[in-house]
Amino acid sequence: MEDRVKTRQPFKLAGLSRQFRLVLDSIDLPICYYDADLVIHFVNRHPGIRVADLLDILKITKQSLGRVLKQLVDTGFIDQRPGPVDRRQRLLYPTEAGRALALRLRDPQVKRIAEALAQMSPEERRGAERFLRMMVNTGEREKVTRLIER
Repeated sequence: MEDRVKTRQPFKLAGLSRQFRLVLDSIDLPICYYDADLVIHFVNRHPGIRVADLLDILKITKQSLGRVLKQLVDTGFIDQRPGPVDRRQRLLYPTEAGRALALRLRDPQVKRIAEALAQMSPEERRGAERFLRMMVNTGEREKVTRLIER
């Protein structure tokens, strides 16, 4: 029985992924934007985020981010500006279209999570939150907690 429960978990997560893809499909974006969902999320959540900080959060290469970022800038979802002190620094801001896209991608997931949490007791919700925090790499937990609390 325990083995069956373990094998079902990926299907539950795949269900979430399918729901997310359905949202992207309903927006009618080119497939290249499937790679951009997290970039849009973090830029919208932290307007003015430095490219270096985004690379650190996403744990991707500068080349990978550059490809996606160029598409998002060229299509008007993200505005890239030089830093006020160090002009070499690149700061990222969502455009109005970028904010709208971030919310459209986020809202169905927020609703789904809220519905699941509403069915849990306060103790169960604390357990779920603890579990999610424990999923973050040990060396990154404090940094992630600071980002969440901003």
